[in-house]
Amino acid sequence: MAEGNKDKKPEIKKPKFSAYWIYAAIFLVFIGIQFFGSGSWGQPQKTTQSQFEQFLRDGDVDKVMVVNHKMAKVFLTKDAKAKAIHNDNKNTNFLAPGPNDPDYQFEFGDLQNFENNVKEIKKQENLSTVLIWNTESNVWGEVLLGLLPFIVIIGIWIFIMRRMSGGGAGGAGGQIFNIGKSKAKLFDEKADVKTSFKDVAGLEGAKEEVQEIVDFLRTPDKYTALGGKIPKGALLVGPPGTGKTLLARAVAGEAKVPFFSLSGSDFVEMFVGVGASRVRDLFKQAKEKAPSIIFIDEIDAIGRARGKNNFSGSNDERENTLNQLLTEMDGFGTNSNVIVIAATNRADVLDKALMRAGRFDRQIYVDLPDVRERKEIFEVHLRPIKTDDSLDLDFLAKQTPGFSGADIANVCNEAALIAARNEKKAVDKQDFLDAVDRIVGGLEKKNKIITPDEKKAIAYHEAGHATVSWMLEHAAPLVKVTIVPRGQSLGAAWYLPEERLIVRPEQMLDEMCAALGGRAAEKVIFNRISTGALSDLEKVTKQARAMVTIYGLNDAIGNLTYYDSSGQSEYGFTKPYSEKTAEMIDKEISKLIESQYQRAIDLLEHNKDKLTELANVLLEKEVIFKDNLQKIFGNRPFEKNEDEKVITT
Repeated sequence: MAEGNKDKKPEIKKPKFSAYWIYAAIFLVFIGIQFFGSGSWGQPQKTTQSQFEQFLRDGDVDKVMVVNHKMAKVFLTKDAKAKAIHNDNKNTNFLAPGPNDPDYQFEFGDLQNFENNVKEIKKQENLSTVLIWNTESNVWGEVLLGLLPFIVIIGIWIFIMRRMSGGGAGGAGGQIFNIGKSKAKLFDEKADVKTSFKDVAGLEGAKEEVQEIVDFLRTPDKYTALGGKIPKGALLVGPPGTGKTLLARAVAGEAKVPFFSLSGSDFVEMFVGVGASRVRDLFKQAKEKAPSIIFIDEIDAIGRARGKNNFSGSNDERENTLNQLLTEMDGFGTNSNVIVIAATNRADVLDKALMRAGRFDRQIYVDLPDVRERKEIFEVHLRPIKTDDSLDLDFLAKQTPGFSGADIANVCNEAALIAARNEKKAVDKQDFLDAVDRIVGGLEKKNKIITPDEKKAIAYHEAGHATVSWMLEHAAPLVKVTIVPRGQSLGAAWYLPEERLIVRPEQMLDEMCAALGGRAAEKVIFNRISTGALSDLEKVTKQARAMVTIYGLNDAIGNLTYYDSSGQSEYGFTKPYSEKTAEMIDKEISKLIESQYQRAIDLLEHNKDKLTELANVLLEKEVIFKDNLQKIFGNRPFEKNEDEKVITT
């Protein structure tokens, strides 16, 4: 956060008002009117008709009030109120009756019989007790009782509607009547967003692009004075886990302008027209708060090319949403003070109209980090972790080629968990190596039941990989081999790949030969093969097909490629080549693979004794390292003095 925010007192958040208090108040008012609507808060003592007749014979009753022809209220004389029996009854009341309130009340059966009994007792005892009639009504209570069924039905209906629409916490689009409203979350830089550009390691080119957008929002005169215009949109493109969303969060923390964030799937709804309505409402809110930023994550959910998958010709809600988005970004009435930032890892499937200048003026490619950027990412993620003083970040960066920022964060977390599991005081180098093995290779399964014959075949298979890769110049040399099962693999080998920007045919052929070394070793030693080479065959087949059909590295096919970089499936359901060419492609792929398989067999035949020695060491120790290969094979003649970087096969 900015330095100036440190001196500000934290804002005290007031508790949110709940509508349930209103419901509770209405309920209490109803109860009060029902029970106290007659105007008397002190309720008389309940009695029975037989007790009343005894009080009447004793001369304790001054008058009797008959209410609504069904209830009698008894008023005692002054002398009777002083009697102990009546004082004890007063002590059981909630409130003692006042001087004008009845002392007792009871309900009787037939009015005529009750009246005759009172008159007969008065005549027998010569009493002056007065018998009067009165009518009382609780108007509000009767009204509420009449409305109660309707209130209950309406309350149940509101409850069901709130449950169907996701409750009150769903934002503007959460209510059933606001389904066409935008579901974007408006971020407050003072409370919601804590990420800044210093938390984004690597991605220097991408950061420079988005920092310029933030700078334009802060100081627009610097650019407009020269006639420049702010970009309308920026599209972040890159593999998963490379930091696209993190970069957008940093923009939200740095821009100091209203920042609307939502996902592409937030526009998708089962009702027709909702997506386009939410787009309109989103841009309406953004224009009201302009200058502002809209961030749409995973925009490919609504931005796919139109007309490719709608075979029925019916209404396509996703296309309507995309059309509305295109209009809002660059159409009549467009407000240039609203910037749209979007992220996707499937830029190849986006509609061309969405990608053109004027909508997304900038396409920022967020690539996998190189060794220098990986070191910076490690520095960020190791801040909260207690590490050993001897930990070398350069070594960690070189051990994780091809790792994204999310992968590195996972490595750091796994290393901390492994260190805690081993009750260490700090995370050291070995914990990070174990974390890399755990993430790339999977969890070790030392208790898996493997027969001695299977274990021997696995050992020779992995030893074959190690031997062939050690003998080939362009193959990645080995770091570690294990025959302990990991994940779905029965064995694993870690190599030192070279990070290349371009790959030559001889490099691809050497990699294919090394991948086939496991099956070749089984053939050389046992004269039979197994299903253990499935992943190797899958990898080799993809490489051979890419050489022939994509990169134009085959002499028979020539300098042709059948790769569609746009990803729009322009070829439809037909192949971009004839059946004769398809047969030729299949033959060339098979020829490439079989030639490298034979090459691996020849290499292992010439080094059969060393292969056997390496397999025996592997059977004995279960895990071997580069030093074991150097003892058996000697140093590689074409060994390069490079730092180690790790992948697995």
